[in-house]
Amino acid sequence: MSNTEVAPQEILCETDGPCAGVELLVPRQVPLGGPRAMDVRRTLPQRQRSLIGAWCFLDHYGPDQVGDSGGMKVPRHPHTGLQTVSWLFTGEIEHQDSAGFHAAVRPGEVNLMTAGRGISHSEFSTPDTTVLHGAQLWVALPDTARHMAPTFEHYRPEPVSGSGWTMRVFLGALSGSVSPVTTHTPLLGAEILLDAGTELTLETDASFEHGLLVDSGTLAVDGQPVAKDNLAYLPVGHGSLTLFAGSDGARVLLIGGEPLGEKIVMWWNFVGRSHEEIVAYRAQWQSEIGADAGTGDAAGGAPDLRFGPFPPGGPAALPAPALPNARIRPRG
Repeated sequence: MSNTEVAPQEILCETDGPCAGVELLVPRQVPLGGPRAMDVRRTLPQRQRSLIGAWCFLDHYGPDQVGDSGGMKVPRHPHTGLQTVSWLFTGEIEHQDSAGFHAAVRPGEVNLMTAGRGISHSEFSTPDTTVLHGAQLWVALPDTARHMAPTFEHYRPEPVSGSGWTMRVFLGALSGSVSPVTTHTPLLGAEILLDAGTELTLETDASFEHGLLVDSGTLAVDGQPVAKDNLAYLPVGHGSLTLFAGSDGARVLLIGGEPLGEKIVMWWNFVGRSHEEIVAYRAQWQSEIGADAGTGDAAGGAPDLRFGPFPPGGPAALPAPALPNARIRPRG
């Protein structure tokens, strides 16, 4: 998915006092673009919270009637220095990238694309999709991995369940379920479904920061109510998390990880370490797509292309927006 807006927003709490160890991050509406723009709810990054572990971006969308919203139509666009994580609740999205991978993602499956030194990809909801609902997340790669060759993994986790709850662990390990998907820092990603009135205590890694996005229903985290579409943040030091679902039950995305410990520079679809790197990534992308602007084809398939050759015949690639007038500052 392409990031079309990066301005952050303050963290808000439901009370004037402390959030009892839980910070609430309120989403902002962001259009993905186009004449019938599909809106997403962005909860990460924000001005006071840029990262949760190495997670640096979270867009939450739907349920959208594709006939009204137009669905997901994101032509070829670039990424550097990150992994994209696609998780769906409803619908189907087709992924294609310049590393040669072509795959669909469906509910209960994860697509993880590692951009490394550079990749380009497209994402389109399939013609049979009538309702689209899911989340797109990014993970910042550490300095030791951010220049690696791009790659892609697809995984369908087996659900684990107990009294009133079901869980699918798509990254990391939790409650005896372990994902084989490659990460480059310690990470956790899971979908949790809770029946009405269910209380679930999870044993978690106390060295991790955690975030819980409420997709549907009503939830309290360690006694703190979290509204639908909000992202609750819990700092390092929580060896357990207690979730309680209200009368509607709840569906939650749980993310977490060890603090990255590195400052990142993030702009548009690029993650780097300096303003100068971002400027260079933008210039190279513009150069690569400008060689045959308007055709939607990659420039000649030369082996030195950072963002890779792309199959011909698709929509024109997305050009990068103009750079800001000020220097882009590191954060994290």
